[in-house]
Amino acid sequence: MRSRRGSALIAIILACGACVTGAATESLPLTAARADVGRERINIDKDWRFAYGHAYDAQKDFRYGTRPFFFAKAGYGDGPASADFSDSAWRKVDLPHDWAVELPFDARADANHGSLAIGRNFPENSVGWYRKVLHIPAADRGRRIALEFDGVYRNSVVWVNGHYIGTEPSGYSGFRYDITDYLNFGGANIIAVRADATMEEGWFYEGAGIYRHVWLTKTAPLHIAQWGTFVKPKVEGELARVGMDVVVANDGKSAQSFTLRQQVFAPDGRLVAQTEQASLSVGTARDGEFSSSLTVPNPRLWSLDDPSLYTLKTSLLQENKVVDSYDTRFGIRTVVFDQNQGFFLNGKPLKLQGTNNHQDHAGVGVALPDGLQTWRLKQLKSFGVNAYRASHHPPTPELLDEADRLGMLVIDEHRMMGTAPEIRGQLERQIRRDRNHPSVIIWSVGNEEWALEWNALGAHLAREMHEQVERLDPTRRTMVATSGSGKGVSLGADVIGFNYGAQHDVDQFHRDHPAKPALMSEEGSTFATRGVYFDEPTRSHLNAYDRQGRPGNSLSIEEGWHRVQARDWMAGMFVWTGFDYRGETTPFGWPAISSQFGMVDTTGVFKDTAYYLKSVWTREPMVHILPHWNWDGREGQPIKVHVYSNAEAVELFLNGRSLGLKALPKDGHLEWTVPYKAGKVTATAYRSGKSVARDEVTTTGTVSRILLSADKAALKADGTDIAVVWVNVADAAGRIVPTAGDQIDFEASGPIRIIGVGNGDPSSHEPDHPADRHAFHPLSGWRTLAVDGPDHPAAHAETVDTSGWRDPGVWLAPENQPAATSHVVLRGQFAGPAMAPNDRAALFIDQLGADQAVYVNGRAVSATQVEGGLMVALEAAQLKQENSLAYVVATPEGGVQGMLDRSAGTSKWGVLRVISPAAPWRRRVFNGWAQVIVQSTGEAGEAALVARSNGLSASTVRFQLR
Repeated sequence: MRSRRGSALIAIILACGACVTGAATESLPLTAARADVGRERINIDKDWRFAYGHAYDAQKDFRYGTRPFFFAKAGYGDGPASADFSDSAWRKVDLPHDWAVELPFDARADANHGSLAIGRNFPENSVGWYRKVLHIPAADRGRRIALEFDGVYRNSVVWVNGHYIGTEPSGYSGFRYDITDYLNFGGANIIAVRADATMEEGWFYEGAGIYRHVWLTKTAPLHIAQWGTFVKPKVEGELARVGMDVVVANDGKSAQSFTLRQQVFAPDGRLVAQTEQASLSVGTARDGEFSSSLTVPNPRLWSLDDPSLYTLKTSLLQENKVVDSYDTRFGIRTVVFDQNQGFFLNGKPLKLQGTNNHQDHAGVGVALPDGLQTWRLKQLKSFGVNAYRASHHPPTPELLDEADRLGMLVIDEHRMMGTAPEIRGQLERQIRRDRNHPSVIIWSVGNEEWALEWNALGAHLAREMHEQVERLDPTRRTMVATSGSGKGVSLGADVIGFNYGAQHDVDQFHRDHPAKPALMSEEGSTFATRGVYFDEPTRSHLNAYDRQGRPGNSLSIEEGWHRVQARDWMAGMFVWTGFDYRGETTPFGWPAISSQFGMVDTTGVFKDTAYYLKSVWTREPMVHILPHWNWDGREGQPIKVHVYSNAEAVELFLNGRSLGLKALPKDGHLEWTVPYKAGKVTATAYRSGKSVARDEVTTTGTVSRILLSADKAALKADGTDIAVVWVNVADAAGRIVPTAGDQIDFEASGPIRIIGVGNGDPSSHEPDHPADRHAFHPLSGWRTLAVDGPDHPAAHAETVDTSGWRDPGVWLAPENQPAATSHVVLRGQFAGPAMAPNDRAALFIDQLGADQAVYVNGRAVSATQVEGGLMVALEAAQLKQENSLAYVVATPEGGVQGMLDRSAGTSKWGVLRVISPAAPWRRRVFNGWAQVIVQSTGEAGEAALVARSNGLSASTVRFQLR
């Protein structure tokens, strides 16, 4: 019944926003009965269990996939996929979570992925398991319940209550599973997720694990489908015509009739338009698509300076009662890519001042809290960025939400070119998820597909993907970013993206294809280490003066912007990149661990090229000098001084003596050669002869104290809000020492936690995110003996000949079962693990029966009650090369066979866990700078972050959490 309508548009004349549910209840307890509401969308990021598995050794992967009929029969999930598996020894984590950022650096690892110990050489680090208990109230029976994952890296398999639900190979595509039929209503439900990050999708750091949000969605059987609305506003003079498509899903047992009500609310909350369609229907187990339109008078157009967002509330009514409600944020604006005049927003020409960005950040990897998405976009906007290319995959939904709210244009990019069913499915999910965001201005369907760029297959696949996009979203154009223009993929999409102007004859292409709009989708690819002004290749450091990174293949940032500005038909330029990122360590390999392409480093500290872009991309008066002025030992030697400014002229001074007034060339910079003398270099910028901006660099004294400064002092006590804290080392006068490299220790107190540290050094091997390492050692050799009481010597002895005891893994016919006794002795063994001095060992055991006694090497040990069972702490001195373990329990119902059946492959009989504690939160400043990210723990109160270092005055920054 679902139909699709679409038409080719030469210009995109609309916008739309993010889909959000009408009853988002992120903090709603899952045990609450909510039979009186329609839709609920509940964030379930909290309280997961996590453990490393193994990429190919089933025994080290908790024996996953070894049970008879494992994949032949429904409900036969084994290992952690079994509902009965005991995960009490596993580590507790909250999502988003990236386990790769917790791993050490290793020369054997892939440099493109940041040289972290993950991938084929590290099978013990490449698989991660997550488990969570969901309590679904009995009152939810009759509703549809779905799990929604925004992204899991990578090759995820989901199980519910031991039942296989599905596999998603890509780490970037959101996916949804309706799990209604597998749930225990009124009880506990076990969600298990296995992620395998052995294989890579990109050539840059990609992280590992459930690194985006997870949601539990509850709806009536008749409901609006996931991403089921599409809002298509079109500006017509003083009004906007708002077209609306809605997909209604009927998961009920009979055809359903309903009324569809749609209401548009202005940015200030006023109802400005509404419409109803009555007597609609959709068949059993079918989707129906319904279209309508309404008019919004005098709309506020979404723009970079006024990102006004409207809300469409879509409601389904039966018998005058709302059974489902779904809110969609959208914007009203016009977008045009013109082949002769470039890009237009709301009818006004606008050069796209863009950056390319991967999704990782220092300290947290790819598991970015929502507040960090906001902070990063603001950091880019602060030097004039108005457009963001998500390279090279769909971004997290929260980034697009923030782009909508802040006024940032986005190129939304697909992961891979192709028309295979899996690729088509991923592309459709991306378009349906993101097509209502006003920030999204174009769909990129490919990037540097070298096997396709110069041939007919490439052109064909690009056209096929374009047609698929057009059917799903006829309001935006498509783009391919190519390193080889003129044929192949560059001809298949609406707009060509040139990657690196030096690799193309862009003018010839424009003459040959005058109807095709164009933009510089990548430019620059320059190398610069923040705060470094002389190359130091042994440290993987390169000077930060703007220059061609790959002569003959790329341009300097300044050269690239000149070329774009000189061509009215070029829509804009996207610098490679905004932020530095882990991996792709060109032009170095190991020991470098991050790229150096960024305008800011991995923590977001400006490099000097960010100031160049600020000088040409913003109008607020500014001036910036480079380099710093701490050159002890170079007295009298010439130092190259560059100045960036958006003024008309700049005068440079050394210790108060003028070195000359120079007029600024358009979109350029100024240079002086200055013999080094300690003191102060000052730049004064002028417009119309008046001083409008001033900058100075000063020779500092020796390091004296630590400075901490947070982007905000008040945090929400919600367990997710974050603050970004700059860490600097200064002299006695409070001036940041630009060559400082002191090691700083950090300690958080109160209701905050540290979640990441970084310093932007592309060759630093310090841990960004130290974490406890849990190693699990199996218990084996199980044998049982029926005994008449709890004091049988077979339990107390350190060693016992169990050759005549029963092997519980061998099935016995009912007639061969031994006579029932009051108690059972269960004995096993384990090898003594290798332990470092600070390691901690513990046995984790389920409560197997009444009055359970535990003996290790013949000695009775005390057990502590923990969630899911018992814990026995073990001292290293207690352990031997081979160790015995014995339990004495009252014989449970079903005897030994019943104990085995309930043991989930003996996992409930125990596991030995050894914890190697995390390193302390510590980081060296790099050229005077470092960063700490702190996060709310969920409680209200006062918190503090303290920074200490030997020989330096400590510093404290305080927070209020409400």
